[in-house]
Amino acid sequence: MNSSRLNQLLKFLQEDPNDPFTIYALATEYKTHDASKSRMYFEKLLKDHPDYLPTYYHVAQLYMALGLKQQAEESFLKGIDLAKTQNNSLALRELQNAYNEFLFDDE
Repeated sequence: MNSSRLNQLLKFLQEDPNDPFTIYALATEYKTHDASKSRMYFEKLLKDHPDYLPTYYHVAQLYMALGLKQQAEESFLKGIDLAKTQNNSLALRELQNAYNEFLFDDE
């Protein structure tokens, strides 16, 4: 984890606590070193910014790493639906591929 980048992101969050990109950046920054903080920020995005599409792939990956299979599956499916609604073919393809891998690994 890059502490100077983390400090900068925390400063941005203080300046604009409702910016979804900053919250997302913090969630991904914490993802490998502090899963509980990462989860907190991702779940804030899901609650406060449910249309922020980049959240779904990464939160599903985090849930998988935490052994939370039901939450992972729900996140993949919500992300897939949102990508369809937003007509975002790249995100849709990424989410569908990751979801298919999730299903295959779960067998």
